[in-house]
Amino acid sequence: MASKAGDDPDSLMSLCTVFCLKNLRRTMCYSEGERNRLQLRPDVFLPGEICDRLVNAYMDLVHTDSDFEPQDGFFQLFSDPRSTRLTRLQLREDLVRDRDLEAIGKQDLMELHLTYCSRLTARGLRTLCSFRHSLLSLSLFGCSGVFFRKSGAPLASGEDEDEDELEERLQHHSVDLDFSFQGFNRLRLLNLGGLPAEVDVETLLRPLPALTSLDLSGVHLPRPAFLTQWRERLASLVLYNVELTEDLIHTLLQMSRLRHLDISRENQRTSKFKMTKKILGSIVQSLVNLVSLDISGHIMLDNCTVPAFEDAVGRPSIEPSKSSIYPFQELKRPLQFLGLYNTTLCNVTHIPAYKVTGSKNEDQILNAIEAYTEQRPELAHRAINQLFDIARIQHCSQLLRALQLVITALKTHKYDKSIQVTGSAALFYLTNTEYRSDQSVRLRRQVIQVVLNGMEQYQEVTVQRNCCLTLCNFSIPEELEFQYHRVNLLLLKILEPARQDESIQRIAVHLCNALVCQVDNDHKEAVGKMGFVKTMLNLIQKKLQDRMCDQVMEFSWSALWNITDETPDNCQMFLECNGMNLFLECLKEFPDKQELHRNMLGLLGNVAEVKALRPQLLTRQFITVFSELLDSKADGIEVSYNACGVLSHIMFDGSEVWTMEEPRRSHVMDKMWAAIQSWDVNSRRNINYRSFEPILRLLPQSGAPVSQHWATWALYNLVSVYPSKYCPLLIKEGGIILLQKVLELDSSHQETKDMARKVMEQCENFKEDPMDTSR
Repeated sequence: MASKAGDDPDSLMSLCTVFCLKNLRRTMCYSEGERNRLQLRPDVFLPGEICDRLVNAYMDLVHTDSDFEPQDGFFQLFSDPRSTRLTRLQLREDLVRDRDLEAIGKQDLMELHLTYCSRLTARGLRTLCSFRHSLLSLSLFGCSGVFFRKSGAPLASGEDEDEDELEERLQHHSVDLDFSFQGFNRLRLLNLGGLPAEVDVETLLRPLPALTSLDLSGVHLPRPAFLTQWRERLASLVLYNVELTEDLIHTLLQMSRLRHLDISRENQRTSKFKMTKKILGSIVQSLVNLVSLDISGHIMLDNCTVPAFEDAVGRPSIEPSKSSIYPFQELKRPLQFLGLYNTTLCNVTHIPAYKVTGSKNEDQILNAIEAYTEQRPELAHRAINQLFDIARIQHCSQLLRALQLVITALKTHKYDKSIQVTGSAALFYLTNTEYRSDQSVRLRRQVIQVVLNGMEQYQEVTVQRNCCLTLCNFSIPEELEFQYHRVNLLLLKILEPARQDESIQRIAVHLCNALVCQVDNDHKEAVGKMGFVKTMLNLIQKKLQDRMCDQVMEFSWSALWNITDETPDNCQMFLECNGMNLFLECLKEFPDKQELHRNMLGLLGNVAEVKALRPQLLTRQFITVFSELLDSKADGIEVSYNACGVLSHIMFDGSEVWTMEEPRRSHVMDKMWAAIQSWDVNSRRNINYRSFEPILRLLPQSGAPVSQHWATWALYNLVSVYPSKYCPLLIKEGGIILLQKVLELDSSHQETKDMARKVMEQCENFKEDPMDTSR
């Protein structure tokens, strides 16, 4: 069988990396001293490739695996270059502190990418000087705090402070004028996106003559002419969200070595600048080495494009000479990349570029998500919204790519509400039945992981609803088994507030019910200990107060029926949490709700199977209710059958435990006989037995012939109507030997014996002809 796209297994290297990180003290580290400090074992020596992987995978785990706890002193493990080597690091968000950079200060780092590291301060910036001899590539994107010095007494490098102190001190800060890039002679790539306006960018960059790539996104450039000092070297220049002026355009046209130029904007509203045919033409003519250009978000004057009738001629072409955009007819060859997102130009037919961002079609939209996710979530969010429309209304033809891009966006921007809302909505449509056959197990697991991350991070209604709906696209419990504990905890947390959004409550209860259906007893016990039974009963109590019997009420009872199946601890919890009173109240409040009655009686059947709990059911009130329900015609025979099952287990305990005057034991038994005789033995059933053990234990006995008869009738019905499912189960569990005992007992009624023979015949016939398809 051909493997599905995206189904390649993880490499041994990445599996080992994750294992070591999750088991540091059992693999490469030990604990030292009273504070249990993490230390590298003295016999461990790790090469650069492994160290880089460990740190980068550690960052990944912290951001995407809720069970993974950040390790205090982790970066300290890499403090000695004699035993560990670091060369290329990508660190992001508020996990990274000044002391972490200080810990690795002796390493010869070649690449250091810091993204949105909001807790770094000028102390961290000064640590960068430790890497000045080796650093080739540095990104400080969104790390504006590093350029400010906290006022007040300076901290010694070993000192730490708590969060509140830090917050307080950051209120009063001033630009750190001491830092300089002097001595960073090898630095070639620099990203200062989001540099605060208080910092003089010209002075800051002056000591870096060898730069070949510069990103100044969102940076204020009052005197852009200083950029010409790199005109012979600079191959890549990114000026996203930088206000374009005549001076700046004039400067750019002198940068003749540029291969990549990005002068895009987030949106058109905030700009006074208009992109003209002349400006675009001069960029193409002056920058002859360009292979990549991004002009997204600009207002384009109409004179840039050929007339509509000309645009419509022929099949779409990337030949510059056929370009629908006049200035690009001057290109020597098609561009590798052209950013036209949020411009009118993306709608034309002939665009001379291999990869185009825009919103005209699926390909342009996916290119936009790919290009902008990392550092422009505000654009990625819009593009994901457009992908959502395609998946919902049309058909997504690059499914694997779309899914992987949305997963990456959700992982990268865990704290960005708009990305979480649109991303989770897109996932719902991208994982539904229509697309399912194309998706590998591994890819679907990645979806589940990011969905659960979203549920953990956001208590916000839209995200919660989208995430719960997306989980409904999976086979439950099978596909969620690998996150079983976590998903149950999250759903119970959603159901905790008594006044939850109605639709979320309904979906979450449905998921809870599906998760405890058809799973092992140890799973059910674990979920029971999380408070599952109490949560369901609280929902039922709340619905009773509102006098509402809706899906939430029915699903809650169904979930209780499932979670108590062959699980005595959960049955006991049901009784301890006032479950029987809620059962009586529901019967009284909703006398005509058949589905509800069936679910409640199914659950009480499970409780009655537990010998130690049966005395609590043996009260006048409960026995009267059960015997009245024997006459119920609700849901075919189901309610009557389950009521009779509960009473059969109680009768099995013998006459000596029946201490009440009314109702009399013999009277209830007569009603049970009458009920069983009224049922059609060919009834199709709304019930699912995983084991016959609770029924089989009622067969070899003489204290309650009616219980024996109920059990025999149950077996006859099931093996007759569903032979292929239940004949093998009955044979496997030793039922034939027990039925033989029924025939041998004098106390067994004749009609019970006749029925027992029929069950045995049915199983005998099934063994002879397992392929019989007559039913």
